[in-house]
Amino acid sequence: MLQSNASVNISHPAPGDWFVAAHLPPSSQKIEVKGFVPTCAYIFQPDMLVLRAVEVFILEPDVPLPQTLLSHPSYLKIFIPENTRELRLELQGCATNGSLGCPVRLTVGSATLPRNFQKVLTCVSPSWACHLLLPSPPWDRWLQVTARSLAGPHVSVAFRAVAALTACRPWTLNSQHLLPSGTNQSCNASAGLLPPSPGSRGPGRSSRLGSGPFCLMSYPVLREDMDVVSVRFRPVDRVSMLVRSAVPSVLRLHLNTGMDSGGSLTVSLQANQTAVTNNTLVVVCVNAASPFLSFNTSLNCTTAFFQGYPLSLSASSRQADLVIPYPETDNWYLSLQLVCPESPEECEQTSVLVETTLYLVPCLNDCGPYGQCLLLRRHSYLYAGCSCKAAPLASHWPTGWRGWSCTDNSTAQTVAQQRVATLLLTLSNLMFLAPIAISVHRLLLVEASVYAYTMFFSTFYHACDQPGEAVLCILSYDTLQYCDFLGSGVSIWVTILCMARLKAALKHVLFLLGTLVFAMSLQLDRRGAWNMMGPCLFAFVVMVTMWVYRCGHRHQCYPTSWQRWGFFLLPGISMAAVAVAIYTSMMTSDNYYYTHSIWHMLLAGSAAFLLPPREEHTKPWACSQKLTCRYQICKSHREELYAVT
Repeated sequence: MLQSNASVNISHPAPGDWFVAAHLPPSSQKIEVKGFVPTCAYIFQPDMLVLRAVEVFILEPDVPLPQTLLSHPSYLKIFIPENTRELRLELQGCATNGSLGCPVRLTVGSATLPRNFQKVLTCVSPSWACHLLLPSPPWDRWLQVTARSLAGPHVSVAFRAVAALTACRPWTLNSQHLLPSGTNQSCNASAGLLPPSPGSRGPGRSSRLGSGPFCLMSYPVLREDMDVVSVRFRPVDRVSMLVRSAVPSVLRLHLNTGMDSGGSLTVSLQANQTAVTNNTLVVVCVNAASPFLSFNTSLNCTTAFFQGYPLSLSASSRQADLVIPYPETDNWYLSLQLVCPESPEECEQTSVLVETTLYLVPCLNDCGPYGQCLLLRRHSYLYAGCSCKAAPLASHWPTGWRGWSCTDNSTAQTVAQQRVATLLLTLSNLMFLAPIAISVHRLLLVEASVYAYTMFFSTFYHACDQPGEAVLCILSYDTLQYCDFLGSGVSIWVTILCMARLKAALKHVLFLLGTLVFAMSLQLDRRGAWNMMGPCLFAFVVMVTMWVYRCGHRHQCYPTSWQRWGFFLLPGISMAAVAVAIYTSMMTSDNYYYTHSIWHMLLAGSAAFLLPPREEHTKPWACSQKLTCRYQICKSHREELYAVT
């Protein structure tokens, strides 16, 4: 969007939580002074309009549903129960205005973003059966089906929709079937605890869902909420899962509490070292909504409407890890099965113990050594994210470390670059030794104290304002920043007032009042340009007024000496002008560490040149004569009167 409205139209959206996020474009690398550039206010106000289909037909399994299409589509829905292995949708008896033909387009599933996994079936020829086969459809929810006519607007199309579900029974390992988790247990000793073969039937069950073959071995999972967006999943009373080639072993992870999508799902698997041979392979799929069960025909981890995350364990790689940032709010399934690509006969009597470590964590690896994990709340939505280091403390450093867990160092500074930047920004403040020495030499003790204060806090502020490892903070960052900004402003204030050559009492009163005004303005807005420029302009007006007064009083230009103008004032004014130009228009995130160092040196150098000369009656280093640390012989000049007789 660019100064306009934008709309997104989503037909048949998937049920659940939808998220809208607004981002501003990347900001310019140029460091701009607040108050000199216009500020832009961005307003993002999303509105949602929902249109609901009033007439929706329920499609029951194995029950034909007659439909007639004209200009409007027909909406159907079918409930997919748990443990459904396959869904088959078929159109029967299609006729167009009484003649054979089936110009119908079926859209199955709900729309999702950014990728849409809806299935579209176009039926045209009446000679072949029009059907759609969906493996592992999403369990325990309604599935939307939309039928549209491809004929003209006034042509009727009649058909019968038939849905067939293929179900199987899971072999659930309860507390009586659980295997001991000892490391020395033999896999052969557990043969009696394994499920029957996939072709066997369950006794005493007559419904289609209950009478199917065993399709998976289900392990009960215990969910343990440890903290906010921090959950641990583990199989009940055990750590390892038994994986065979007959049926997949499945774990179900409940991530449907509403807050689970704000973290990262981490899956770590490790196979037994002696169980996995060179010819065996443990294939793993992580899917949402329904598990992947077709390991015997495909290994792509694709279900009806979801592309899963594939993993594998082999003799060369016995450990696999997976991280899913911000997982969907749904039931997630971990499916494992043993596969022998070269000789399937070897897998029949083989089983592998796989150790699982399943967590929902706020941040991966706690953001590592270069980041900090933060819990954020936006409009009642709680989520976690990493705030990476080498990121801005004072809004002028490059982005630095990136990534979900702050492991991408493509834009981060090296340690050598960090040390060079620290040395430049701190040692450049030693230029303030020049105005300090000149002030002491000319008996300007207040000015010398202000320059020493500025040098000290500017040095340690920039030592603390580093994004990486070369950091030294003697006080809190906020305190050091405040003192640095205060010292810089007061240094400019006292230098300009000192050039005005006011009377001592008036000068010191203005020094104190200006310092108090700076302290108040920095507390209101630390980065406001006019909060610092206002007092400085006032001091400049005072200086110009005093100079004009002296020019009129003495009937000659002030200062009177051309040497003063040529060797001190003009160089000092030039250095100050260049410093202001660099500070306001030349600093960027890339050149900050040396342009700001030049700013330090120019500011200190201009103060050294612009300080007025000492008074004529004042001796050099007169302060050292006043602050004596030795004994003096006191002489009495009193005259004695003698009486002469």
